[in-house]
Amino acid sequence: MKPAGRPIRCAIYTRKSTEEGLEQDYNSLHAQRDACAAYVLSQAGEGWTLLPEVYDDGGFSGGNMERPALKRLMADVASGLIDVVVVYKVDRLTRALTDFSRIVDVLDKAGASFVSVTQAFNTTTSMGRLTLNVLLSFAQFEREVTGERIRDKIAASKKLGMWMGGGVPLGYEASGRTLVINPTEAETVRGIFRRYLETGSVHQVHQELTMAGVVSKRRTTKAGVETGGRPMDRGALFHMLRNRTYVGEIPHKTRSYPGQHPAIIDRETFDAVQARLDENDRKTRLPGEARRPHKGAPLMGLLFDSAGNPMSPVKATKPNKPSYHYYVSTALTTGRPDKAGAVSRVSAPLLEDLVARRLGELRIIDSASVTPDWTTVRDVIERIEVAADAVIIRFDEERLKIAARDLIPESRVGIDRLERRGDVPMTEIKVRLVRRGGTMVAVGPEGSPAIASTRIDQVMAAALIRAEAWKRRLFAGEIDSINQIAEAEGVSGAFVRRMIRPAFLAPDLKAAILDGRQPVGLTLEAVTRAELPLDWTEQRRLYAA
Repeated sequence: MKPAGRPIRCAIYTRKSTEEGLEQDYNSLHAQRDACAAYVLSQAGEGWTLLPEVYDDGGFSGGNMERPALKRLMADVASGLIDVVVVYKVDRLTRALTDFSRIVDVLDKAGASFVSVTQAFNTTTSMGRLTLNVLLSFAQFEREVTGERIRDKIAASKKLGMWMGGGVPLGYEASGRTLVINPTEAETVRGIFRRYLETGSVHQVHQELTMAGVVSKRRTTKAGVETGGRPMDRGALFHMLRNRTYVGEIPHKTRSYPGQHPAIIDRETFDAVQARLDENDRKTRLPGEARRPHKGAPLMGLLFDSAGNPMSPVKATKPNKPSYHYYVSTALTTGRPDKAGAVSRVSAPLLEDLVARRLGELRIIDSASVTPDWTTVRDVIERIEVAADAVIIRFDEERLKIAARDLIPESRVGIDRLERRGDVPMTEIKVRLVRRGGTMVAVGPEGSPAIASTRIDQVMAAALIRAEAWKRRLFAGEIDSINQIAEAEGVSGAFVRRMIRPAFLAPDLKAAILDGRQPVGLTLEAVTRAELPLDWTEQRRLYAA
């Protein structure tokens, strides 16, 4: 609380979503500040006094808290320098309920409040908070509806072939709602397309452009900041060769529409470049040359969901918790969940184990090896599809034959027994990948686990050994409590309580973990996520299911 007799220190916060009009001598920020200052002056009899610091955010959205002036304001409030934050309207402070809650928390901890000069609120009362929440709900709704309206307008305009802003491609200049050709840059673009068709190598074209001193398009933002003018990287070159703007189209998400601007590249050349890029995507190696393994994600580039979306590796980490690795459909990672296949997220170790086992059965790789030969795997596999009830492995027949020359006779027999779908050799693993007990398992046609690990789960084994050491020290009286372990390890007590659970598993389950024979459902995630039953029979039933 403010000590009696001390002035109530007021700070004014103003915000405008766009930079439009800020260059005027008297703009929206000035108007907001004058209205707030007049309100503070009207409360002078109550001891209100205006602080000289200016907290203006011009050109910043109210949809998030990434605003420099707001950050300074919150820091000063937390430091006890401000008693009241004065705004013209509540939505100047924030348009998001979650951000509003964070702001109110900071104000409450500092014993401060805020006032809207056009809306009478008192955030120290429950009714005031309710009214604010209602208004902020409408503000958030308005922001979301406005966003949808803008997105719909952009989509409709692009269907009409209009240029709706963004980075102007090399070879063009923006002119209202269309693009006009920059003759000098356009000739550079045509040269890039020609050289790629001649060489078939983005790498070589990139080297030639670097040696010739060709740079990316120079741009100047509204704020006067210059960007671009740097040597092109290979990613930008790939994007240029795929950019349908150069054939007079306007791309929008996964589609493109006839544009109102002229084309720089003729359709025949552009289609030839796309075909060459597609061919190089499929065959980036010489015959007999192995794919380079992808460190930490050996199935990267081979894996697709049932809708045809690539699946990329994702690592999930939380403080004081083990890391988990997944392959996730790009439809999810790019915000298109409705476009994902039946299985859009799968445990990486589980899927890699399934693939390695099947190739071991075919004797394409050594089934007894602790670490699969992923170089061979990546060399002979063309594509892996994760469906609702099967994992389908399609092979590159030419490279499979090359690899078979060096394989033992039994291996060639296994390869000869591969199924064929059209002209493509393939094998199908009949499993369903489902979640049980907080972990993903592979379920066979009869509903039982399709596989049980034969390779040691190093993470689980290490966690078990550590848990046993903790339990031994507790039972031997070397330490008094779990909190003492936590302090010595530099972790939280909750973390130790979770991670000591493997030490209370049934003896046969512990032996299976250390031998690499544990059921597929017995993972560190399954053991530490939920309370561990002390009954060993219940444990066997739970983790074997």
